[in-house]
Amino acid sequence: MALVPYEETAAVGLQKFHRPLATFSFANHTIQIRQDWRHLGVAAVVWDAAVVLSTYLEMGAVELRGHAVVELGAGAGLVGIVAALLGAHVTITDRKVALEFLKSNVEANLPPHIQPKAVVKELTWGQNLGSFSPGEFDLILGADIIYLEETFTDLLQTLEHLSSNHSVILLACRIRYERDNNFLVLLERQFTVSEVHYDPEKDVHIYEAQKRNQREDL
Repeated sequence: MALVPYEETAAVGLQKFHRPLATFSFANHTIQIRQDWRHLGVAAVVWDAAVVLSTYLEMGAVELRGHAVVELGAGAGLVGIVAALLGAHVTITDRKVALEFLKSNVEANLPPHIQPKAVVKELTWGQNLGSFSPGEFDLILGADIIYLEETFTDLLQTLEHLSSNHSVILLACRIRYERDNNFLVLLERQFTVSEVHYDPEKDVHIYEAQKRNQREDL
C-alpha cells in the first residue's frame, strides 16, 4: 500500500516530492532514493514518517542485527534499506505495481555483500498472506500506512498473520484525522499499543505494538 495526498499539503510542500532524487545519510551510508511522482504518485516518494522511523532504527531502539524484519507498504524503500544497512534480514513489501521501482532503489543503495539480506516481495494486505509463514518476523515496520479506513481490516489481518507472540510492530504516522485514531483503537483490541517516540518538528508519532497474549502470559 502507498499513501494518498492530504488536503492540508500545500503546493510548496509538494515540491520535494517532484525531485528525482531524495538524499539521506543513515548507518554511515549516503542513501539516494529515486522518486517518481509523475508516474507512480504517492507510492514513489519519501514521506516524513519514513525518515523518522529510519532515524529511530538508527538510534538502536530495537535489535536489528540478524533479525527477520518486514516492511509493509514500503513505497520508495527507505526504511527497509536502512534496516538492511543496520544488519537485519529484511523483506521489503508493497503491491505489485510498485515492486520494480522499489527494487531499483533497494539495489542502488545496498552494497553487494548486503543485498542478499534484502528481498523485495509482493504483499497486498489481506490477499496473498499464504506466501508468508505465520509469525515469521521478529520486527514489522510501517511508515505512514494508516490512512484509508477500507484497508484497516486487511492491515490488521496482515499484522496478525505476520507476527508471533514475540514480534514487535513499529508504526510511524501522523495523526491527521479521526480515522487514524480509530485504527489505533482497532489495533488495541488485538495488540498492546504504546507510543514510543514523537518527532515534534515533523509531527510524526511512532507506536509499538505486540500481541496481547504475550503480555498476558507474563
